Amino acid sequence: MAYIHLNLNPMNKYVGDCTIRAISLLTNKTWDEIYSSLCSYGFHECDMPSSNTVWGKYLSDLGYQRRIIPNHCPYCYTVKEFCQDHPIGIFLLGTGSHVVTVIDGDYYDAWNSGDQVPIEYWF
Repeated sequence: MAYIHLNLNPMNKYVGDCTIRAISLLTNKTWDEIYSSLCSYGFHECDMPSSNTVWGKYLSDLGYQRRIIPNHCPYCYTVKEFCQDHPIGIFLLGTGSHVVTVIDGDYYDAWNSGDQVPIEYWF
């Protein structure tokens, strides 16, 4: 279970587009495709493309399912621990302010978000 540096932003930027980067990896679509799709969804929802509601609807429409992480210890269950508990599969984790993709127990991100606390995951 490891952090793997990956930045799918075509200009190598990493501020404000974590949703696009993570969904791009999850769905195996380009950054441009995801950005365009989320902008369209945001337009129809009258909300920003990075809004949890917007990208959640997008993933739901693609057939992904959402699960809430139980609130047994609200600040102690981290992305790293999720990876240890889920060594097989592809997941998108949402922390409320960040989004990261997990593949077979490794988390891919432009920065080491392993200590972030996920509140939901999509699979």
